[in-house]
Parts: sequence; C-alpha cells; structure tokens
Amino acid sequence: MNNTIPEVSEIQVSYKPNKILSSKIITSFDAVQIIRKFWNEETIQMQEEVKVILLNNSSHVLGIYNLSTGGMTSSLVDVRLVLSVALKCLATGIILVHNHPSGNLKPSSADLNIVKKLNESCKFMDITLFDSIIITKENYMSFADERLL
Repeated sequence: MNNTIPEVSEIQVSYKPNKILSSKIITSFDAVQIIRKFWNEETIQMQEEVKVILLNNSSHVLGIYNLSTGGMTSSLVDVRLVLSVALKCLATGIILVHNHPSGNLKPSSADLNIVKKLNESCKFMDITLFDSIIITKENYMSFADERLL
C-alpha cells in the first residue's frame, strides 16, 4: 500500500489593476480609436492579429490583451483563453478585434462562427461580448453596428 501524497500543481491567482487606460467605450468608433494605439500599423496589411479589449462594469477599459498573431489570412481565437483572461481581470465585458490584411471588411464564415461561439460562451460566464470589430488600415466594421451579434 502506497501512502504517498501525489504531487499536484499549486495555482495562484493575483489581480493587480493598473489604471493606465481610463477610457470609456460607448461606441464602436471609441473602441477603434483605442485599439489603434496598440496596433502596429506597419504590419496591419501583412499579418492577421487578434486583440481583446477588457471592460469593467462601467465600460471603462481595464486593458488590452494580445490574443494571437497569425498569417496573412487567419489567426487563432481560442475561446477558453479569451474567457480565462477576462475572468482573471474581473472583466464584465469584452470586445474582440482583429484585422484583415487584405483590406476586405466583410466577415468570413470563420469570423461569423467564432463570434457566435464566443458570444454563447461568454453568456455562461456572465461576460458580455459587446462587439467584434474587423479593422483595416483605413476603416473598420462592427458586428454590433451591423446587428451580427
């Protein structure tokens, strides 16, 4: 009989808010103005990136999370990772933002599917997916504005 206690990982959660961003997001234009400050305009037409804007209950920005950097036509959106970051930050709302290097603002079927999956998953965690935004060098398209959420 083996009475040894198995080794398990210890998990520690910490929360250290840094109020660098005190911006409030009311419209999709507000979100785009903020996110562009965190986007490398030199590569916006070269490779796709996905970022998440994390919001508190008053729609103030808690922070920006760089979720993934992909290739010329796609980038990974791991819903579990988005939710884990939002939960750790105590975010009550999020905005998903990604670019289309092609300059085309029309959402792909993959874009539509991941937004639907993320929206459904957020509801289980009482997190609001306020918007999903596609940006290009000159313009943007908001799923919320187009009533695609």
